Amino acid sequence: MIPVRPLLVLLALTLVSPPSFATESSPVFTSVLPDGTFETVDPTTGIPPGWPASRGVSWVEEAGNRFLRIQSTGPGRMDSVHLQIPLPSDIGALELSYRSRVTGLKRGEKPWHDARVIMNFKDATGKQIGNAPPSYQRDNTTGWVTRSSRFLIPKDAVTLDFMPALFQVRSGTFDLDDIVLKPTDSVALKAEIARNTAAPPPRAEEPNHAAWPAEIFVVGNRLQDKDGREVWLQGVNIPSLEWSSHGDNVLRSSVVAIQDWKCGVIRLPVKEEYWFGRDAGQKDGGKNYRELVDTLITLAANRGAYVVLDLHRYRAPREEHIEFWTDAATRYKNHPAVLFDLLNEPHGITWEIWRNGGFVAERKQGADEDNFLTAEERARIVHGFQSPGMQKMVEVVRATGARNVIVAGGLDYAYDLSGIINGFPLEEKGGNGIMYASHIYPWKSDWQGRMLDIANLHPILVGEVGADEKKMPWQTDANFVPPDTWVPDMLGLIQKHRLNWTGWCFHPKAGPRMLADWQYTPTAYWGQPAKRALAGEPFELKRLR
Repeated sequence: MIPVRPLLVLLALTLVSPPSFATESSPVFTSVLPDGTFETVDPTTGIPPGWPASRGVSWVEEAGNRFLRIQSTGPGRMDSVHLQIPLPSDIGALELSYRSRVTGLKRGEKPWHDARVIMNFKDATGKQIGNAPPSYQRDNTTGWVTRSSRFLIPKDAVTLDFMPALFQVRSGTFDLDDIVLKPTDSVALKAEIARNTAAPPPRAEEPNHAAWPAEIFVVGNRLQDKDGREVWLQGVNIPSLEWSSHGDNVLRSSVVAIQDWKCGVIRLPVKEEYWFGRDAGQKDGGKNYRELVDTLITLAANRGAYVVLDLHRYRAPREEHIEFWTDAATRYKNHPAVLFDLLNEPHGITWEIWRNGGFVAERKQGADEDNFLTAEERARIVHGFQSPGMQKMVEVVRATGARNVIVAGGLDYAYDLSGIINGFPLEEKGGNGIMYASHIYPWKSDWQGRMLDIANLHPILVGEVGADEKKMPWQTDANFVPPDTWVPDMLGLIQKHRLNWTGWCFHPKAGPRMLADWQYTPTAYWGQPAKRALAGEPFELKRLR
């Protein structure tokens, strides 16, 4: 066993056998925790050796398997298991893995009042000097799920407080099994962290109006400037402001996309909750969030690029979306670089409701956008709501005096535009025109009928497009199209018909990924060909799908 850092407080654990550690060059590492399978139980206490008794904690046997269960004992309480682990002195990183199941969870007052594993590092005086990123679950799971993470050990850390917990929830059950916390290669982890750490963000800039792109207008099925020159928008989506109020490197990404990837447009997903500062973690009424969007738009415009402001919501317009567009359209009224994408991906409604509004009835849970909604939002959607419709959204934007080009996504998660030529086009109300958005992925078929027929009459923004090297859960071997086949055809389609497009997605963790890391390395299967297309390389359309 390698030496262990000296401790101020001794570890009070009784292990079946002492854990053995290897140096980081060893091929096998042993968990620093007691046996996390929980299959051995002290017959006198009924507790697995090394695991302490605690309020709300029990060990449950189910179908021949024993696991740890943490049960909420009351609203606002922290029910947890607390282990203090001595850290080997020659180990610089740890890897945590476990299986978990969350049922009956009702989160507490704050977003982080959920089911999580808390890990705090302490020095020789007992002072906390850092923490590992929490591994958390904010919603119930469908059965057991596997979680894992790796993290560096801070300098001078001698112990780790390890606490699986229901952290101040209102109610719920947190089951855990097969918990392993083992040393891992810190050198490799540091290199990985470096690859996934972006450079500092660029500084905010004063507007340089002389460099801004020209105001654009819808003319037939094209976008043009005031002198009649065609404007062909080609670029990428820069996500994260739809799931985080501070975003993930959005400013740096916008500059890299424009300067290095030759993008002429950025599609920027945003969320009205963050815009107005209504998330529990925001304390400024959304001021910082709105100013971040302002900064990105100025950075893009100063480099001659456009920004499509995308309200990244689903299903159908809502009253709160009217509020958002009233405010956002007023803020960016007649900014020549800004377009307004009214609603990310409408779906599950009729064309009548899409255009004119109406009651949106119950829906099945588990739809694609569930990943981006809170449990409360999902419950509210299930009961239905009154939608004002897309035409009302157009009118609200125009009522502010904003002439900016409007983008409207069709049905089937913004893929299907057939209703536009079958009785449900939107009516312009005194602005620069309306273009329609289609989101195309490899599982979508009938490009001609769902999108190209409409492209003969109206300008189209292929607002999301991309292919992954792996099948999506709903795809089969029979309908999976490899990216090396699908991507050239799609880029060829875009180029042949001069469709405006923004690839999904300029982020290393949101697929289909265009980026392999935060050094902006393009992925081979999608990022590389997309980058070449943005630089002007032609692609051949061999087959319509």
